[in-house]
Amino acid sequence: MDMTFVKEIMSYVIKPFTYICNLSFSSGIFPDTMKIAKVIPIYKNGEKCLFSNYRPISLLPQFSKILEKLFVIRLDTFIDKNNILSSSQYGFRANNSTSMALMELIEQITNAIDQKQYCASIYVDLKKAFDTIDHSILFKKLIKYGIRGPALQWISSYLEKRKQFVQVHDTRSEFCEITCGVPQGSVLGPKLFILYINDLVNVSGFFKCVLFADDTTFFCLGQDIEWMLEKMQTEFMQIQNWFKLNKLSLNLDKTNYMLFTRRQRTVNIPFKVDGVEICRVSEVKFLGVIIDEGLTWKSHLNYLRTKMAKSIALLYKVRDFLNDHAMYMLYNVLIVPHLVYCVEVWGKACNTSTKSVFVLQKRAIRVITRKHGKYPSNILFCKLRLLKFYDLVDYNILLVMYKAHLNSLPSNIQKLFAKRESCYNLKGTQIFQKPKFRTSLKERCTSIQGVKLWNDLQNDVKNAKSLYMFKRLSKIGFLKKYETV
Repeated sequence: MDMTFVKEIMSYVIKPFTYICNLSFSSGIFPDTMKIAKVIPIYKNGEKCLFSNYRPISLLPQFSKILEKLFVIRLDTFIDKNNILSSSQYGFRANNSTSMALMELIEQITNAIDQKQYCASIYVDLKKAFDTIDHSILFKKLIKYGIRGPALQWISSYLEKRKQFVQVHDTRSEFCEITCGVPQGSVLGPKLFILYINDLVNVSGFFKCVLFADDTTFFCLGQDIEWMLEKMQTEFMQIQNWFKLNKLSLNLDKTNYMLFTRRQRTVNIPFKVDGVEICRVSEVKFLGVIIDEGLTWKSHLNYLRTKMAKSIALLYKVRDFLNDHAMYMLYNVLIVPHLVYCVEVWGKACNTSTKSVFVLQKRAIRVITRKHGKYPSNILFCKLRLLKFYDLVDYNILLVMYKAHLNSLPSNIQKLFAKRESCYNLKGTQIFQKPKFRTSLKERCTSIQGVKLWNDLQNDVKNAKSLYMFKRLSKIGFLKKYETV
């Protein structure tokens, strides 16, 4: 088909939509036809007759998402230019991720233990956080941040008079008007939510926090455990009042706290909020990773082994029906995501704990290549161009270091890394300062291991012109070691 003809046809599609977008933004009006959501309840677990055992999935018009995306691009530019969002917020932001949020929390905890301090972290659970946002409070906060005029009118038009209906099979409910909350499944909704809770970090000077959208963790440090727990109760009451004033509901039954210390001391002081005792736990799942009070990562590794074993069983069942390429793709879909998720944070756990994960990875490699259990794994890793688990850990840590080298990490993480400065012409170039540490727990952190790996890296890899080139050169370096073996 003639390309000029295709371009002409596309212009008839794009031009009207571009005109609608510009008209919508300038007039501050969001089209009413794009405000209708179809909600489909998906069964989770438990009794099927209970509504609470279903997860509502909201489906929005596709043109609505395109229009929202164009607005979010402009909104992000304004937010970044004026530095509006707190550096503690990692959710729905460019160059931020769950691994960065988890890394900051672990670095703060290990710093406290390394300095012979106590560290307490409170893991907050909010009830229907996205669905309970008050629009009038949101508009006041947006005005405070400088979002006014047509932009504010457009957001107001976007949120007001929205409707939804529930569909189960071929049966539809009547339309119901939505009076609060931000649309789930939308592009703009999460951005409005993080702006709504942005001032939460300023409520208490005692607590520090790590936020990933509605996943909120507060933590504090102290030398005296009794004083720290008493201070926690009074300061957390201020946070509870903030939630009430902003019409957000705190689920105290699911909110818990954890105490990190290497001191052998029993603490019996209860931690209560509004008369409800907050449960102290020995482990908690935060952003998909299980954190235990000793930071041994044993619970998370057990969880990881279970997931991998189930995936390997599936690979074993289908290996006689699929070709090599399909098996390779299944390995990347079923095994790799578990191996690499936040591995730069927990991957340097004790070898006695991580060895079984590497054994399972080798078993998976032999299954997808249809080899027996004692076949040399080095040959298979070379053939498939795949990295071993321990090299995957180092590889992902080096990716963090390359971003630190480019000064593109979130500000709270970038502070962990400082370049070495000297007036002498030293042998090494682009070297990071080696942080001081006292405990083996701190030594296993990214801020320590990353500097070691980066400083030992060859200069041609450090000077890679792009992240893609750095990934390529780093992977080649690891694979060369397998060939020599």
